[in-house]
Amino acid sequence: MKQRQRVAQLLAGLGAAVALTGAVLHLVLGYPQVVAALAASNLGTEFKDALRAAFLMLGFTWIAMAIVVLIAAFTETKIRKATVLFCGFALLVQIPSWVGLMGWFIGNEMFVAAGALIVCGGLVFPPASAQ
Repeated sequence: MKQRQRVAQLLAGLGAAVALTGAVLHLVLGYPQVVAALAASNLGTEFKDALRAAFLMLGFTWIAMAIVVLIAAFTETKIRKATVLFCGFALLVQIPSWVGLMGWFIGNEMFVAAGALIVCGGLVFPPASAQ
C-alpha cells in the first residue's frame, strides 16, 4: 500500500510541478507581452486594467491550485484523494474552452499534461480507509 501511495504522490507532484511551471511561464513571459499589446491597443483604460488583472489572477490561481495539490498529496487526510482529483479535473475541464478560443499551443499542452498527471495520481491513491 505504501508503494501505491508513493506512486500517487509522484504523479500528483509531477502534475503540480508542470502546472507551477506553466503558471510561472504565463506570468513571467506572457504577462509582459500582454501589457505591451494592451498598451498599443485603443481599448479604454478600464478594459486594459481588467484584462491585465484577469491575466494575473489566472496565473496566481494555477499556482494556488498546484500548491493545494501538493499539500493534499503529501498530507494524510481523508479527503486527499477527492481534493487531488477535483484539482486535476478542474484543470482538464478548462482545456476545451482554451483550445476553442486560442487553438493548440504549448501552454494548453502543458496544462493537459499537468491535469492528466494529477488525475492519475488521484486515481492511484488508496481509499481513505486503507491509509
